Formats: sequence, C-alpha cells, structure tokens
Amino acid sequence: MSRFMIAAPSSGAGKTTVTLAVMRLLQRAQIGFQPAKSGPDYIDPGFHSVAAGKASVNLDAWAMPADLIHSLAGSGGLVVEAAMGLFDGAGKAGQGSAADLAHILKIPVLLVLDAAKTAHSIAALVAGFRDFDPRVTVAGVILNRVGSPRHLDMLMQALARQNIKIFGHLMRSEAFALPERHLGLVQAGEIDQLDTWIDHVAAALHPSLDLEALTQLSGPACAPQITLPAPPAQHIAIAADRAFAFCYPHQLKRWRDAGAQLSFFSPLADEPAPETAQYIFLPGGYPELHAGQLASAAGFKASLARHAAIGTPIYGECGGYMVLGKGLIDAKGIRHEMLGLLPLETSFQQRKLHLGYRQLTPLSHHFNAPVMAHEFHYASTLKADGPALFAAKDADHADLGEMGLHLGRTCGSFAHIIASH
Repeated sequence: MSRFMIAAPSSGAGKTTVTLAVMRLLQRAQIGFQPAKSGPDYIDPGFHSVAAGKASVNLDAWAMPADLIHSLAGSGGLVVEAAMGLFDGAGKAGQGSAADLAHILKIPVLLVLDAAKTAHSIAALVAGFRDFDPRVTVAGVILNRVGSPRHLDMLMQALARQNIKIFGHLMRSEAFALPERHLGLVQAGEIDQLDTWIDHVAAALHPSLDLEALTQLSGPACAPQITLPAPPAQHIAIAADRAFAFCYPHQLKRWRDAGAQLSFFSPLADEPAPETAQYIFLPGGYPELHAGQLASAAGFKASLARHAAIGTPIYGECGGYMVLGKGLIDAKGIRHEMLGLLPLETSFQQRKLHLGYRQLTPLSHHFNAPVMAHEFHYASTLKADGPALFAAKDADHADLGEMGLHLGRTCGSFAHIIASH
C-alpha cells in the first residue's frame, strides 16, 4: 500500500506535471490509491481525476480538523499533491502547510526539483529541506527540467554524496507545460486531448521512475468514522458547467453520504433549476468569462426567480455570489444583468486580488456555526446594500469586517467554505 506526498521547494517546479505522470503510471500498474490535493485548490483535483481515473479530494491542514483529513484520505493507497512550497502555509506563522498535512497523515514526501538552472548546489537545497523539520520525512526527489545526460550525471553525483535517493527524472521540454489563467491552471475540461498529454508525460517519466521503490513508500492508515452534519436539504440542486466549476468534492460527498439527493444543472445551457429542489447551490467559477451568455439565459434566470419567490434557500459562493447580484461588469467594461436576487454590483474592469483563508462567523440564520473558508478572486464590489452574511477574520485572526449578503432566503459571499470550525 503506497501512501506519499509529492511536494516542491516552491511553486513552479512542476509538481502538477510530475504528479499527473506518477498517477497515470500507478493507474496503469493497477496500484490502487486515492488522489488528493493539499489546500483549497479547485483545479488540480480535476486533473488528478483524469490521470488517476478516480475523483480527487482536497485535504486542508489549516481548515479541516485532523479526523476529517484522515477520513477523506482513507485507509488505502494515497497520493497527495502539495501546494506552493513544502513549508509554505497561511498567515505569519505559516500554518496549514503541506508539511503540516504530511505530519498529520504520517506520510513521506517526494520533492520535485526544478533542475534547469542548478547543478551541484541542488544537494544543499535538498539537504536543507530534508533536515529542516524532523516531523517530516523527505524520502527522495524527482528531478524536473533536466537539460542533458551530462547535466543529469552531475545532479546524480551531487545528490548521491548526500545519500539522497532519486526516484526518477524528466528532461526539459516545452511540451510538458500546462496553460495558465489568473486563478492558476485552466480547468481540465478546457484542455483538448488532456489524456494524450498525460500519456506523453507519463511515457517520458516511465523509463527512469523507480516504481517499485515508490510503492514501498507508506505510512500508517487511519480512517475514523466521523459524524456527518445534516445536509441543508434532502434535494440539493447544484449549478455545474464551465461558469460554475469550483466545488469541493468532499462537500458533495458528505451531502450524499448524509442522504441528500444531488441534482446538477447547467446555467450556460439555459437549464432551469429542478422544480423539486429544496436548496440551490451556485458554486464559484468563471462567470465573468460567460457573463453575456448567463445574462441571456432566460430559462435559468426565471427558474431561480420562481424558487426565490417561494422561499427556496439559494446560496452562492464567489462566482455564484456575483451571479446572484444585479449586475456584473466584465473586463471590457460591459455590464451584464445577473439574477438580481441580491443587492450587489461587481466588476472585473479594474482587477484587484483578494486572497487568503477566512474564519467566518455567521451573522444570520443561514449558517448555524463558524466555518473555515478560502477567498481567491479579482473582482471588485461596486455596491453591496443589505445585511452581511458573515463577520470575517484572516488566518492571523485580523478583523476583515463583514462579508457577503443575505436577503430573504438567498445568501452568498466571496468565500468558498471548506469545513465547519
């Protein structure tokens, strides 16, 4: 049973590329494992699911209690892709890092190293990461962007002197790059021939990958039974398409496991929310890229208006929150009429980054306990009239004021909820 994390000294080293190749090769070898992503990322898990043939989960050492992390990780094989650098966490203290997650799960770490602009110095870097935190076991490395056979030989000799195991390597190639967007990677469903691309990277890694040694990496498995919170309703309708794609898989799974029926509909296809829905969830995504299409989706807009009129609870996160508002101004300065269910106007004409973990205390009956969440968007709020949904603090407990809106039984905010406090 193989359980390990793939991390890196910093962002941009090629963690996702290497992780997808490793997951594909494990899948081909029929070695069972649960794919997972450290932190609040919505996009990488979609790539994991394609590479592994199994839905990925988020494991968040800052926002989730340890028993939830263990429950989601399961008791079988596990491959976790880290976020940012191995020891990079939230706030001034760096809490909730991938290293913290590796410690909670007691799993070893493989470091992906960008070797493009280094040679013998790479040994000092890895030795520093290996010895920095005794709670974390760095089992070895996978070298990325190696320039030539001679370069590889230099790297191997330098690492051998520090007794650092090399599990595999990828040569430098522009063909291994993934496209990016302002929130990170483009969604998996937007890349043509993604399977072919993963196969290409996996084929490049396969000759050097020590698969046998990889399958011997492990840690204790613990999957406690946890009490599931009651779902918000027995029939939950969820918007799901390219405009509404940022939804945590663990949240949907917990609703299902608690007995809720989940129905999915596409606002971009002008599909209405099911008439029998007792709760409607509009997740985050990229509504600004599809604002004109959403504004003209008469069937979708009419169905949400009907549900709001009869008192069906409607909740929106980030992009879903903006769509619940009256208007959304895109990057070109064009205003698009949204649902008009909240007194909210937002704009992408002048981008401003809002990023970080959030500790949210409910200010209304829509939520009955504090929640841990994450905010990541470039939208500006032009107008927000009405009662706030949450009182917010950041990862350092600094007061951020009020967040979100609620009107009747419709509510939302820019925060993506990860877990209850």
